Amino acid sequence: MRLSAKGEYGVRAMVFLALNYHDGPVPLSKISLGENISQNFLEQIFATLRRDGLIKSTRGMKGGYALAHLPKKIYVGDIIRALEGPITPVDCLSEDGDGDKCRCTRAEDCLSRNLWGKLRDQINEVLDNISLQDMLDWKH
Repeated sequence: MRLSAKGEYGVRAMVFLALNYHDGPVPLSKISLGENISQNFLEQIFATLRRDGLIKSTRGMKGGYALAHLPKKIYVGDIIRALEGPITPVDCLSEDGDGDKCRCTRAEDCLSRNLWGKLRDQINEVLDNISLQDMLDWKH
C-alpha cells in the first residue's frame, strides 16, 4: 500500500498546524513555504480537511487555517481517511455503497483474503492510535 502525495502532504500540513496550534490561524502561504508544498495543492487538501471537520478557516488579514480540535484529538487515521478514503491494501476488501458487502465475488473461497484483512487491521490500528500530539511529542 502506498499513500498518494495528497495523504502524505496532508499529514505534514496538519503537523505544521499542530506545531502552531496556540498561535492562531496560519496563512496558507506560511504552510506552503514551511512544508515546501504548492499552495494550489494545499488548497485542494484543505478543502477536504475542512469539509471533514478536521480544520477550520478564518478570513481576513489575520486569517488562515487552524486545527478544529486539540492535537491530541486528531489521529493520523482521520487525516488519511479524509484524503485517501478507506484504508484497504487490496480492492477485494473494499465495500460497496451500502457498507456491508465485499466487492469480491471470490471472498468465500479466497484463502489470501484473511491475510489482507489482518494487514488492513494492523495499518488501521497504528494510524488510529497516533495523534498529532504524539507526533509533536516525538520531537522532544
